[in-house]
Amino acid sequence: MISFRIEGRTGVPPYLQIVQQVRQALRMGLLAPGDQLPTVKEVVGEVAVNPNTVLKAYRELERDGLVEGRAGQGTFVVGRPAGPPPGTHTRLGRSLARWVAEAREAGLDDEAMESLLRITLRAAEEEGVA
Repeated sequence: MISFRIEGRTGVPPYLQIVQQVRQALRMGLLAPGDQLPTVKEVVGEVAVNPNTVLKAYRELERDGLVEGRAGQGTFVVGRPAGPPPGTHTRLGRSLARWVAEAREAGLDDEAMESLLRITLRAAEEEGVA
């Protein structure tokens, strides 16, 4: 089962952080159709957010066709976001983790790595690669 983390310093609303974490778990294969999400009560107890925050996140995921609420049973995964299969994300994630380790060894901090990634993405987009 997925465990949520809410970061107060990101500027991203808590409900959206939950949505993003579910999407990421689906992309990475950590969640699959048929899996049950934690109950609202479990999430509230785990990350200390308002129940309406969790309900809003689950409603957005339901609107997107990723989950389905079943009366008296809970919320279940029914789909995945568009894109490559989870194995692709896992493989690329491992490759990225090696790159991060190499970047850290070279002395880059998180901000420098984020900046390098943004610059590289923009350059690829301008070249028509992305």
